[in-house]
Amino acid sequence: MKAIDFFCGGGGMTYGLRQAGINVVAGVDFDADAEATYVANNPGTRFINTDIGKLDVSFFEKEMDIRKNDDQLVMVGCSPCQYYSLIRSSKEKSKKSKGLLLKFWKFIDYYNPGYVLVENVPGILDNKKTVLPEFLRKLRKKGYTHIVQNVVNMKDYGVPQNRRRFSLIATRLNRELHLPEQTEAVLTVRDVLGEEHGFEKITAGFVDATERFHSTMKLSEKNLKRLKKTRKNGGTRLCWKDDPELQLPCYEGKDTSFLDVYGRMYWNKPAPTITTKFYSISNGRFAHPQENRGLSIREGATLQSFPSNYKFCTTSIVTAAKLIGNAVPPAFAKKIGEVINGR
Repeated sequence: MKAIDFFCGGGGMTYGLRQAGINVVAGVDFDADAEATYVANNPGTRFINTDIGKLDVSFFEKEMDIRKNDDQLVMVGCSPCQYYSLIRSSKEKSKKSKGLLLKFWKFIDYYNPGYVLVENVPGILDNKKTVLPEFLRKLRKKGYTHIVQNVVNMKDYGVPQNRRRFSLIATRLNRELHLPEQTEAVLTVRDVLGEEHGFEKITAGFVDATERFHSTMKLSEKNLKRLKKTRKNGGTRLCWKDDPELQLPCYEGKDTSFLDVYGRMYWNKPAPTITTKFYSISNGRFAHPQENRGLSIREGATLQSFPSNYKFCTTSIVTAAKLIGNAVPPAFAKKIGEVINGR
């Protein structure tokens, strides 16, 4: 089987599908920052750096000999999902991403692949302005009568992280589909991080010059004081709410709101959702369970189920975190690829 991975980013979905025995012939993304990382970890798969809206629909037919009506072809569309995120934030910047699923549709309509695979945030089901119903109507009208879809949690599939996502597999072939079977064991932070797993103790602002990228963002003196007063293993900002030097005015009188902000992860629970800002303790429960720092790039990648030898080809913590936070966890991608590949 072969696949084309639209909105491929740094390659989480591509890597997992390849592990499942699917030949991903191309990845498409407009983010130039993703190319070096994608190519380094997925040799032989072509990275096409372009805006899907500007890509001629016949490109793959002309340039890569992709045939129409190929039962063995999978088209993957994990479009950017900020517009449908349930996080309360301005949607103005992300409006352009709202209709990307329909831009993906034109390639399905043209090539009529055997399979279609979509992954997005759960909000794509709830948002009143979602394009998902139109996308589903188009699929069914085109003959994709076997469709399985649901909101799943990555923690149920070998990913040590609470990460709820909408997943859909559709086929026009005469076969029943199902989403991957859930694994029996749920992995926790302790199962993958810490000194026993090769993550030596480091400090905030540590720079790892090796490909491992166990680097952390610097902390201000005040944030370092806050972390030192935050209880190990799951502590929150309430540990210093009564300290006038450390308390933030915006959280005064809000002891039951936004408790994940400045919080430490728990050792014995899956991590919270790894976002593109997981390196920052002010953006969620992203402080190390024990050490006085935020997560390192390699730790964030591990919590996303990237293997230890996955290279992030940049020296920028911000850029690497963007590629990691936006990715489909490879462990889940492999499982969904195995379903499609009949394994």
